[in-house]
Amino acid sequence: MSTIIQDLQDPGALPDRTEKVSLVQTHISLVFVADLFVYKVKKPVDFGFLDFSTLKKREYYCHREVELNRRLSSGIYIDVLPVTLHRGKFTLRETGGEAVDYAVRMRRIPEDRLMKSLFFRNEITRDHLKSVARVLADFHSRASRNPEIDRFGEPEVFKVNTDENFQQVEKYVGITISEDQLSSIKGWTENFYSANRDLFLERIKKGRIRDCHGDLHMEHICLTYGTPIFDCIEFNDRFRYSDTVADLAFLLMDLEYHGGKDLAKVLWEEYRAFSKEEDVDMLLGFYKVYRAFVRGKVNGFQVDDPSILPEKREEAANRARKYFELAHRYVRELGD
Repeated sequence: MSTIIQDLQDPGALPDRTEKVSLVQTHISLVFVADLFVYKVKKPVDFGFLDFSTLKKREYYCHREVELNRRLSSGIYIDVLPVTLHRGKFTLRETGGEAVDYAVRMRRIPEDRLMKSLFFRNEITRDHLKSVARVLADFHSRASRNPEIDRFGEPEVFKVNTDENFQQVEKYVGITISEDQLSSIKGWTENFYSANRDLFLERIKKGRIRDCHGDLHMEHICLTYGTPIFDCIEFNDRFRYSDTVADLAFLLMDLEYHGGKDLAKVLWEEYRAFSKEEDVDMLLGFYKVYRAFVRGKVNGFQVDDPSILPEKREEAANRARKYFELAHRYVRELGD
């Protein structure tokens, strides 16, 4: 991947005219940010819950990313481009050569209008939150639902996610999470399943298990006309097939992680009114614990990524610790 990283930061390697290119890395993607467009290449990684290890799989999930994200972000996701070799260098320009990788091409989002950017400028208003709540409530009401999707609301099926999280985080004990934190969160989660099975089943009866977004935090929401929401999970259906409250819990947790507890309260009030939600506070708390733990896990994965600079790996480790601390704090506040 190091050669792709170097070659695709050359403006001449891109299909659209640009003066400069910058690189953003996540644990699963290389994101090349140009003047007007963004090109996302999936890393050849296999985390079990995510498998981009072959060219065929990366091509498939690039197309799934475009298809699924068009549900909430019309006009942003354009197409999938082949990465080819031309005169010994990787390029996204048309060469007629054989594809050695693939990239999703997107229109560049104005970073200064991202929800996270407005948050840090202290510019988020109730009207902004009302717009987000309305868009999400409408999306959730229209999102696909069928017997297969309903199954993912069953506690025994959802437990696959939490069990996987706990298993994958064990190797990071003493690095990004303490033994006490992991034991406490794991024990509380097990007890919640045992004591609240009927809550999960009632949500299925109410039709609240849908094909959702799955990765709903402030960096994926743009507060411009239409409130486009992007970068949903394409790589594993079970992370999108969930309770609509689990989807919203991610965004509420993200606001609280960054110190926006009052904004999270307003957003929940607005969403609850639009979606006609009632008596779901216990489940909402459960899903906030889950979402904070997931963010701790995926940030922690970057500790092992050799393509990321050491200082960036340490920043990711610090973020992971903060997310795990938040999950643990939720558990203490929710009690037994």
